[in-house]
Amino acid sequence: MTLTVEEPKGEDALTAFVLFQNEVNASRSARWPANLPLLLPILMGESPFVRERELRPLVVRDGEKLLVRAAAVVDHRYIGHWNEKLGHIVFFEALPGTQQAVRLLLDEACAWLEGKGLSAARTGMGMLDFPYVIDAYEALPPSLLRQNPASYHVLIKQAGFEAEKGMVDYKIRVRPELVARWESALEGARRSGYAIVPLRDVPADHRAKLFADLWNETFRAHWGWTPLSEDEVALFFMLLEMVGVLETSVIAYEGDEPVGMLFVAQDMPGLVALAPGRVLDASEKMNMLGIGVREKSRGRGVNYAMASYAYLELVRRGLTWLSYTLVLDDNWPSRRTAEGLGAEVCANYLVYRRNFRR
Repeated sequence: MTLTVEEPKGEDALTAFVLFQNEVNASRSARWPANLPLLLPILMGESPFVRERELRPLVVRDGEKLLVRAAAVVDHRYIGHWNEKLGHIVFFEALPGTQQAVRLLLDEACAWLEGKGLSAARTGMGMLDFPYVIDAYEALPPSLLRQNPASYHVLIKQAGFEAEKGMVDYKIRVRPELVARWESALEGARRSGYAIVPLRDVPADHRAKLFADLWNETFRAHWGWTPLSEDEVALFFMLLEMVGVLETSVIAYEGDEPVGMLFVAQDMPGLVALAPGRVLDASEKMNMLGIGVREKSRGRGVNYAMASYAYLELVRRGLTWLSYTLVLDDNWPSRRTAEGLGAEVCANYLVYRRNFRR
């Protein structure tokens, strides 16, 4: 075995980097395909997501065979927001039996980050990167989330990483009593003077900026958060408009003042790659969700009202299962919101960290 670390350059090599995810997950009976339209422009330096960020994609090959991939990121927005000299390693994927190759790649990524003046690396939380599932390995998660085999945890820990943070995923089986609960929550907020406005009714010329400002304000103290730009939010809206994101995502107002935001996008099950004979269960056709309320308006039911608005819209579209998506293990206000909406824990996830000087 002759292992080499390479930095892929050019559209063909970077396309192969993105599509490697499909090879890793090829044995799954149901999988989300690699998102080439979103990820390739990032790696090519042609996306809003590269602003204030330095990226270095890496692969390890045995001869011509690609074994492992990841990208090291110096995220100046994150560093400035948290005043923490932390880098990120995103888009990690590896074939089975590649422990030596994984160590080689992650060592190279960490050395590059350390050379940029950083003191640690995180994987599983960062620019469009999500944590590693630790139990629900065969279930099809919402498209936002990572599908990974159990072996990743050994590979990552053998490369000097430690578990840093736990997260939980929630989902809901739609039932008549929950629909009634959501209708009541929405009506209660309206009686209290709040308006829940879908994004389609927010003027397009300032929709993305308003949403980004609210998201950044409400998440500013959220562990691991990196501020979003207006252009990044606008890109999300453009890519997801076909699934009705402007009808399911909302802004909450108290009078003329915006006090909360909800991002909900219905998944596109038609994109799922299925093995012969595999049929998606209703519980595998869900959505993505992110929610935030300004501090002054918390504890007043605005969170329940916004989520209820979106859930009722998704139920009208025919969904019978819904996702509240990821929550930090210790974020009890959000976990209580999930449970109050009728959600139950369905999967657990981990974020990893490697300190360069241990």
